[in-house]
Amino acid sequence: MRIGIFFGGPSREREISFAGGRTALAHIDKALFTPVLVFVSGWGHFYKVEPDFLNHTAIREALPQTDGFSVYDESLDEDAFAGVDAIEPEWFEEEFDMVFLAMHGPDCEDGAIQGLLEWHKMPYTGPGLMGSAVGINKILQNELIALANGQQKRTATIDRDAWEGGDKEAFYASLVSHLGLPIVVKAPHQGSSIGVAIVREDDFSAFSKAVDQCFFTVKIDLNDWKAKSEAEQRAFAQTIANFDESIGYPVVIEQTGEYVTNPADLIGKLNVIPSSQPITLASVNAEDEVLFEEFITGQEFSCGVIQDDAGVAIALPPTEIYNVTAFDFKSKYQSNTTKKRIPVETSLENNRKIQLAVADVFTKLGINVYSRIDGFLTPDRDGEPGKVLLHDPNTIPGMSPASLIFKQMAEIGMNLTDSLTYLIRQSLRERIRTGKDTFRLKQLLKDLDARLVLRKDRPEHPISFGPTDEAFAEAKATYNRMAALGEEKPVLVYQKSDTEQVSVPVNLLMKETLADLEPALQQPRHQLLIETEAGAKHITDQYL
Repeated sequence: MRIGIFFGGPSREREISFAGGRTALAHIDKALFTPVLVFVSGWGHFYKVEPDFLNHTAIREALPQTDGFSVYDESLDEDAFAGVDAIEPEWFEEEFDMVFLAMHGPDCEDGAIQGLLEWHKMPYTGPGLMGSAVGINKILQNELIALANGQQKRTATIDRDAWEGGDKEAFYASLVSHLGLPIVVKAPHQGSSIGVAIVREDDFSAFSKAVDQCFFTVKIDLNDWKAKSEAEQRAFAQTIANFDESIGYPVVIEQTGEYVTNPADLIGKLNVIPSSQPITLASVNAEDEVLFEEFITGQEFSCGVIQDDAGVAIALPPTEIYNVTAFDFKSKYQSNTTKKRIPVETSLENNRKIQLAVADVFTKLGINVYSRIDGFLTPDRDGEPGKVLLHDPNTIPGMSPASLIFKQMAEIGMNLTDSLTYLIRQSLRERIRTGKDTFRLKQLLKDLDARLVLRKDRPEHPISFGPTDEAFAEAKATYNRMAALGEEKPVLVYQKSDTEQVSVPVNLLMKETLADLEPALQQPRHQLLIETEAGAKHITDQYL
């Protein structure tokens, strides 16, 4: 099967997607699939690119600069992709048989790209239209999860017109009375914790800044602006382009209605505005509503869900996220302090309760194929057991090799390559249920299943490594390369000494050092991990 790996896209999570495209290309089973790389630009155009496009550390490094600024293609001239093969959707079927979606956020996992692909009878990975539409809308999610499981979580919303035209301090006071402090402020259609802020102190100024952040607006005092040096103005204009800390181009100057596409244009326009009144920059993709939630005290977790051919949801072992004050974008992707462990450090009963809750919500919200659902386990109080409170179903979880979903799938015995194969096959099975182009999709599935049966006869290939971290890292890299070739089944073997060697199970491939690996080899497996692996065996047997 020819698999079009779609990465990039128009959303603020495009750099996370860039890493996901790299993961998919490196680890997809080349004996089963032929990968075709498709970069989706910020304008939503599709370009067939070569693997060296992914050798850059970020999308902007692969694109030309403009006036010395590092920007995305929305800020560049139309010839930014001159010489690169563009593909129109009506010709997708000439390039690939199925699309692997490694994109995140609005337009990418909200049903938009899914609908485009369904219109052109092109199967794709991940949940379908309904699950995608629900999974992107945090306000709707809260309402539907409450209907599905009866959970009670205090929330509130406000739209942009009401915020700008109302008494902000009175609204803040009312919100504190309703939700208490801290208050969680969220942009309702973003992922990767972009547009999430926590107001911990009774500070209206901090609250107002958080709300503006989640509306994706930036207020500028023109007197302060004009007092900046040229270097300071350039630094500020560059910051606007950075999705991890600002709103991104293009922007609109709300007071003048002017459309600004790049940093140099912004500097020029700000310097000629005669008024000294504050102005507001708004992203052209600004949120129109902001969500407020009560702050939940408890153990934070993230739990993946997969499904079998009958559509039955199977919850993976939950991962606890700890040693972090807010699991925001910087904590997720730019910090080394956040810690994770599988399963949650609580009772077996509580871990089972988490799995039951996420599998139930996955099913009732109409999600399919796979997802990752986050939540909190609250502490026991006054003799009452803690509760599982869920939020933020993520319908296309992050896809770096160390992503939570892949670590959890490793706990049921599936390495990264097997996990990608599962996503492709199960997605194909779910697309058949839509009743569109059914005969062709069934033939694709039949052909893939026949190849999966044949690959079970692959010979095992042991990969030995000695007692150093460097040897461990090199052996894991060799293992992953061999798994992706699909011709042999790699087995990692730890050569502790001349006379002692130990096979390393798949779930321990995610360990980073021997100091982590050695005690894990000695410890008995957690009962939840044993149960979950056994419960998913009818799925994993198809791939192992």
